[in-house]
Amino acid sequence: MAWRSNLSRNLKELRILFCQTSPASSSTRAFVENNYKDLKTLNPKLPILIRECTGTEPQLWARYDMGVERGIRLEGMTEAQILKSLEDLVKVGAALKS
Repeated sequence: MAWRSNLSRNLKELRILFCQTSPASSSTRAFVENNYKDLKTLNPKLPILIRECTGTEPQLWARYDMGVERGIRLEGMTEAQILKSLEDLVKVGAALKS
C-alpha cells in the first residue's frame, strides 16, 4: 500500500461526497471513518475535502494538474472497492504526469 503515501505527489485535491443518513452512503462513511486519519498522516499537505450533503450520492473526485478532474460514483461499492478506486485514481495521476 505504498501508493497511499504518493497521493500528494499525484493529486492536487481529493474530494469525498456522501449523504449523512442514506444507506447508499454507508460504505463511504465507513471508508472515511477508517481511512481518513492514515491518508492525512501520510499526505499532510494534500487537501482532502469531505462533503456531507443530504441526498447526495456517494462520489470520489480527484483533481490533478491543470485542473483535470476524475470522479467515480461509489454507490453499491464496498469499503475495499472504494480503496481500490482511490488507488486507480492515484495511478491516473501518475500517468498524467508522465
